[in-house]
Amino acid sequence: MKIAKLLNQKDGSILLPLIIVIPFLILIIASYLQLSVNNYKVARIDQFHTEAQLGADAGADYAMGQISTNQAWTGTGGEVTLHSDSDSKTTYSATVTDNNADSKTVTIVGRTYRPATATSAITSVTIKVGLRPVRSGLYSVVTGVGGLTMSNSSKITGGDVYVNGEITMSNSSQIGLTTNPVNLFVANQTCPTPANATYPRLCNSGENNNPITLNNTAHIYGAVKANYQTDGSGMSNTGLIASSGVSHQALPAYDRNAQKSAVTSTITASAASCSGSQTRTWNANTKITGNVSISNNCVVTVKGNIWITGTLNMSNSTFMKVDNSLGSTQPVIMVDASGGASFSNSSNLTSNSSNTGFEIITYASDASCSPDCSDVTGTDLYNSRNDTTISLNNSAQGAQTIFYARWSKVSVSNSGQIGALIGQMIDINNSGTITFGTSTGTGTTTWIISDYRRSF
Repeated sequence: MKIAKLLNQKDGSILLPLIIVIPFLILIIASYLQLSVNNYKVARIDQFHTEAQLGADAGADYAMGQISTNQAWTGTGGEVTLHSDSDSKTTYSATVTDNNADSKTVTIVGRTYRPATATSAITSVTIKVGLRPVRSGLYSVVTGVGGLTMSNSSKITGGDVYVNGEITMSNSSQIGLTTNPVNLFVANQTCPTPANATYPRLCNSGENNNPITLNNTAHIYGAVKANYQTDGSGMSNTGLIASSGVSHQALPAYDRNAQKSAVTSTITASAASCSGSQTRTWNANTKITGNVSISNNCVVTVKGNIWITGTLNMSNSTFMKVDNSLGSTQPVIMVDASGGASFSNSSNLTSNSSNTGFEIITYASDASCSPDCSDVTGTDLYNSRNDTTISLNNSAQGAQTIFYARWSKVSVSNSGQIGALIGQMIDINNSGTITFGTSTGTGTTTWIISDYRRSF
């Protein structure tokens, strides 16, 4: 009976299961807590990584915008803060590597810091964006703020046209052909009026609407983009396609001081000038002091860059030739005096056997710093744009030559073939068809993404 009583006694039998089960429950709860902590850490790291990725993407967008505005942009120069609060901070930095003329690589690093005051990033993302250029606009005519005027039977039949100012065409003047339309861009950079110290700038809506004026039977054949131009009459093939979005196109830069510094010999204008059937040879890196006159069948051979402190006048069946030894190197003739350079009566600027012509640049302006101004703005530029410093008339021609009036006007009348024209203002009148065949070297370049990749 005692043994049966002991077997039936159940007091304290729950302790053993509790002793066994509770540690397991503690281990399970601890495991779940550890798993939750780990998942939280992973989620936070993923969040910070995502923020760094967003920073890198924002840096890529910013870099593309900067390069579109300034192709020489080299990077942010350090970290740029995209977001910052008490918990964390996100930044990006960008550097640009110019691989060659047709390739850039932008390296962008997005970083996340926690806390925001930390000096070392908790995570970072690096991406490399490859860029390639899309070039357009091998313009044969580029004008500054003075714009383009055409009258009588003048024509531009080859090469695209970029006008920073405005256009006035009258009589039967014409841009493009039905069989060969051109691209025309008009920025409408003629404000304010009257000119003041802020001149020039792009006009706003209502200041100078319809910067293209066509009178009589004047016509434009080509695709036309002009800021605030709503009147598309007199335009076809395809005519007016956009009334906004044309930015200012800077005129080509040239290192005038470098050419002056490179001078190795100086001669007088009387030694450089000639008349009748005489010949002259102008050696490279020569400075000519005074007014140069070439007339009456004279032939001048040019072997390199020339600096003329006075004026240059060519007339009556004279020839100025690019020496064959220059190959594809274009000689530059700088002309300083306010009278500029004039070419008349069948004078001819002749290319060499490599089809290389001259570049004629005049530097006179109404500014007190003339002809050595690094920039001319305000009323000085407004007044200078009306000064003719390059004139071509009566069958003067230069088929592969660029004529460039840096701060002033180019005037063309009754001329033959011309390579390209650049000037603050260009006036073409009383002329037969002028076929431009040379690029001004000025155009638009847009960089687009060729590849996008993570860098580890």
